[in-house]
Amino acid sequence: MARIRTRKALLPVAAAGVLTAALLTGAGPAQAAGTQPCDIYASGGTPCVAAHSTTRALYGSYAGSLYQVRRTSDNATLNVAPLTAGGVANAAAQDSFCAGTSCVITVIYDQSGRGNHLTQAPPGGFQGPAAGGYDNLANAIAAPVTVGGHRAYGVFVSPGTGYRDNSTNGIATGDQPEGMYSIFDGTHYNGGCCFDYGNAETNSLDTGNGHMEAIYFGNSKGWGYGSGNGPWVMADLENGLFSGVNRTYNAGNPSVSHRFLTAIVKGEPNHWAIRAGNAQSGGLSTYYNGVRPNVSGYNPMKKEGAIILGIGGDNSVSAAGTFYEGVMTSGYPSDATENAVQANITAAGYATVARPGPAVGSAISLRATTACCTTRYITHSGSTVTTGVVSSSSSATDKANATWYVRSGLANSACVSFESRNTPGNYLRHYNYQLQLNANDGSELFANDATFCPQAGVTGQGNSYMSYNYSLRYLRHYNNILYIAAHGGSTYNAASLWPDDVSWVSMAPWTP
Repeated sequence: MARIRTRKALLPVAAAGVLTAALLTGAGPAQAAGTQPCDIYASGGTPCVAAHSTTRALYGSYAGSLYQVRRTSDNATLNVAPLTAGGVANAAAQDSFCAGTSCVITVIYDQSGRGNHLTQAPPGGFQGPAAGGYDNLANAIAAPVTVGGHRAYGVFVSPGTGYRDNSTNGIATGDQPEGMYSIFDGTHYNGGCCFDYGNAETNSLDTGNGHMEAIYFGNSKGWGYGSGNGPWVMADLENGLFSGVNRTYNAGNPSVSHRFLTAIVKGEPNHWAIRAGNAQSGGLSTYYNGVRPNVSGYNPMKKEGAIILGIGGDNSVSAAGTFYEGVMTSGYPSDATENAVQANITAAGYATVARPGPAVGSAISLRATTACCTTRYITHSGSTVTTGVVSSSSSATDKANATWYVRSGLANSACVSFESRNTPGNYLRHYNYQLQLNANDGSELFANDATFCPQAGVTGQGNSYMSYNYSLRYLRHYNNILYIAAHGGSTYNAASLWPDDVSWVSMAPWTP
């Protein structure tokens, strides 16, 4: 028999000392949303028991908080609500609140009314990198998109980032039926364990086969995998990523990489399915629909009912990915219901935003904006990367060392990498948080370390460059040395001058 859970208290939508996005101005009106995914699931007899999104409301009548951000400068928090009931998030409120500092996403609210909110994941079988072994929180501006033409932000998960709720209400346990969908960035993934959204253990430990049922996305081949080189939508059922009935290879599960990806896993007694599709257009494809895996421990299932995002059931924290929205249902949804949800998703109008910063293929020199250092540029001597004073009277070598080619990001084309002008094939990359110039060795690690995602400059000048695989860290100069630095801490992470030190102006190249 499934264990019975008592209803827990809901987090307040607008507690004392917390600003609510609806009270802030600066965003235009949104179109009426009408019926949304959870309304469709309810009409199909499989209502949502958890509904999470930082981009939009998942019920046509929902006007409460979608998520909460906390800013580093004073630790104040802001609850971000939709522009209108059933609408898109009021991202302008977040932009105003976080201007001149950095923000993290602290809570992703459950819109179902059951209080299944996602917060900072605690330590479990694996320790997270934050204080006390907790996981990192996501950079609040790392995944900008538009939905229906309105700016919004997803949840950018770099390794070490994770959210969880171990005490839920209404989530399936044991062999009870359930469904779930999620929208991911199909170009942001890795082979680490495990970028999941769904049902997991309540003690953050691996308690055995069949104790999870979550959507996985990535290119791990450590357990199961599908055709091609990945990434794949699979089911994390604990001690196995399943692409079908077999533990390892299942030819019917294709590699998928839609920029916006709808991913679905659903299960009931001795029956489960994987479906997926392009979240911008078209319908869903079914990659598997059949009996539970042909391995002991998965029939019947032993689901525990916690909810995870970005991590494995035992708090495995080496995965990467981006989450925009997702739900979990009571009952096994029909394909027809999911097809209607997919139509709603494609109609929502997810789209990318133009990348700020210098154009790929251009040659630039990057000048510091801190008052002390406006004559200093990012330069190198051999593998050592610093800032140095460069002027029209500098030597040809010094000018060339301060010139960089902007390349498409080695790890993700939505970001950039910087290749040395005078040592072709060598790129800026971080190592132990300090910048170096090294030859590209073709490895995934090098590509990640050498990829930086441009954003508007924190001070309003130029651009700031987020580390692709350490999304809370930005390219910063400190005592003329280059680091990827977090906002707040000691030495090169110090809060003092951080906004200025991470803001860079792209100048005409010293050496064309």
